[in-house]
Amino acid sequence: WGYSTLVYLGFGLTFLFAVYNDGKGFLQPQAEGGGLRWMFRYVPVPCQATMFSILAFFIASAAYRTFRARTPEAVILLIAAVIVMLGRVPIGAFLYEGLPTFAQWLMAIPNMAAKRGILLGVSLGAIATSLRIIFGIERSYLGGGEV
Repeated sequence: WGYSTLVYLGFGLTFLFAVYNDGKGFLQPQAEGGGLRWMFRYVPVPCQATMFSILAFFIASAAYRTFRARTPEAVILLIAAVIVMLGRVPIGAFLYEGLPTFAQWLMAIPNMAAKRGILLGVSLGAIATSLRIIFGIERSYLGGGEV
């Protein structure tokens, strides 16, 4: 319950800063903004930076555990992931100037084909499930037993 109190307190303070700041109150608004801008600059931005830093280490450890190249498909996936990651940062262009272009191509062409395939599969599955429900073949959504 302590976190709920913290959330309500933060909401109340933000609301007060927003309402009072329109009246040019708290912290005497400067050229770049007043109290509300100060709150957004020094509260959520550092919290988000901390969260994303922790997330980067978690992703690195998960990738190490997951990407053990045991099959040829895993090797291809690992190589594509490394190319895309290096292509998105400045060091990738420093290593090889064509790497960002190739990473962009990987994200635009093969990745889009995979996205469309997944979307097509999900759409067909939703249509099939909807038809089963409409025609009364599927009754589990009503709490019925097995079909």
